[in-house]
Amino acid sequence: MAELREVLQEEAARVRLDSIVKRFGATIAVDRVTLDIPSGKLVTLLGPSGCGKTTTLRIIAGLEHPTAGRVFIGEEDVTPLPAANRSVTMVFQAYALFPHLTVFENVAYGLRVSRRPEEEVRRRVQEVLHLVGLPGLERRYPAQLSGGQQQRVALARALVMKPRVLLFDEPLSNLDAKLRKRVRADIRLLQQELGITSVYVTHDQAEALAISDVVVVMNGGRVEQIGTPTDLYRRPASRFVADFIGEANLLPAHFEDGMVRVGGYRFAYRQAGVAAGAATLMARPETIQVATGGEGLRGRVRSAFFMGTFADYIIETEAGEVSVADVTSVDAMHGVGQTVTLRFSPSGLYLLPPATSSASP
Repeated sequence: MAELREVLQEEAARVRLDSIVKRFGATIAVDRVTLDIPSGKLVTLLGPSGCGKTTTLRIIAGLEHPTAGRVFIGEEDVTPLPAANRSVTMVFQAYALFPHLTVFENVAYGLRVSRRPEEEVRRRVQEVLHLVGLPGLERRYPAQLSGGQQQRVALARALVMKPRVLLFDEPLSNLDAKLRKRVRADIRLLQQELGITSVYVTHDQAEALAISDVVVVMNGGRVEQIGTPTDLYRRPASRFVADFIGEANLLPAHFEDGMVRVGGYRFAYRQAGVAAGAATLMARPETIQVATGGEGLRGRVRSAFFMGTFADYIIETEAGEVSVADVTSVDAMHGVGQTVTLRFSPSGLYLLPPATSSASP
C-alpha cells in the first residue's frame, strides 16, 4: 500500500489550460478558459447545467478536443494526445462498472488491457482495494454492493492505473443525501492522503465548498471567479457568484463615506475598493438577526418556520424581501405579521456594483 501512495504522490502533476475554446457547431460550450491547477490540489469546476464544466473536464481527459487553446499536464503539451496517453483517469457519474465482472476484475480491467503480468495485477488490485476500504469484497458483483461501495470500486479502478491526474465527473449524484455526505468526506480524505492532483465537477454548491482547495465557478462557458471556498462565499466577484454559492440576499444600497444605506437603515461598513454611489448589498441569511426594536432595517414577518437549529424567516422590507436564518430567535419565534428590525453582521456582508452580472472576461 505504501508503494501506491508513494507513486501517486511522486507522479501528481500540475494541470494548465491555456485559452481553451470548444465549439459544437454554432454553440460555444467553453469560451477562452484559462486555468492553472497546482500539483496535489483538489480543484472543483462548479456551475449550473450547460455552463461548460463537464466539457472542460473532458478536454483535460482527452475525450474532447479543443477548438482552440492548449492543455498541459506537468510541462508536457498533451493537446494532440489521445486519452490513453495522458496518464489521467476519470471516475464517472454512473460508475461505468461492468455488471458481469467481480469487484476484482472491474478494478483489474485497465491493467489487463495494458497486459500487465498477472502477479502485478493481483498485487496492485489488492493494494488499492485496501486503500479505498474494500478488502474482502473482491468476489462480489456490482449488484451486490451498496451505492457507496460501487463508488469506491470506481475510484479504485481509477487509482490502480497510477494516474498523474484524477478526474471526477459528478461522482456522487447517484447517491442519497446522507450517503453523499459521507462518501465526499472519504474522497477528500483519500485525496489529501495521496496528494494526487484532482479535478472535480459538480453543480452542488455545498459539495464544492466542502471538498475543494479551490473552486472555479463557471457560467455560460466562461470562468466567473476562481478562489477558495471562503473567498467565494464571503467575497463573490459578481451577482451570479453571490447568488449561486449558497443563499444570498441582494439588496439595493448606497455607499458613501464608510456608510451603507439600505432602505431607511444606515450603518458603518468598510470594504476596500468600493466606489461611492449605488451598490448591491449581499447579506447572507445566517448572519442576520431579527429583533423587535432598536436600530435596523424595519420590516414585517411574511413567513416563519421552525427548522430545529434556526428560525427561517421571510421578512418584507422597503428594500425588498429578505431571507433570514436566525439562531437567536429559534426558542421565541416572531409571528407572521409582526413588525421587526433586521440587524446585519459585517462578516456576512459584501458590496457589489449594482449592475454586475458577470466577471470580466
